[in-house]
Amino acid sequence: MRIATVAYLVRDYDEAIRWFTDKLGFVLVGDSKIAEAKRWVVVAPKGGGAALLLARAADDAQRAAVGRQSGGRVFLFIETDDFDRDRAAMIAKGVKFLEPPRSEAYGKVAVFEDIYGMKWDLIERR
Repeated sequence: MRIATVAYLVRDYDEAIRWFTDKLGFVLVGDSKIAEAKRWVVVAPKGGGAALLLARAADDAQRAAVGRQSGGRVFLFIETDDFDRDRAAMIAKGVKFLEPPRSEAYGKVAVFEDIYGMKWDLIERR
């Protein structure tokens, strides 16, 4: 078994699609209308791994949870084979890193935030 897709709360489908494809270079895997105001929107990193189902918040409780799905902790982790290249490209596209790169036992890492303020790790494993 493997985790294939993770539901990710967003304010707006198109805003989220633009951010993930333009800023992180993700691929739009699918975008299908499934109800009047509901779409099945999936984005994924070009290099593979789990995809994100961009789930538009549908009520007040869900809207309040956008950007808070992880309680302020790092939520998702992007692994790269070239940390410096990908970090520079992300910064050039306006991605906000919350710290300088640091060296950990598992590799080189830095935390960045997405359009909603969710924290992510960019990691190059040793």
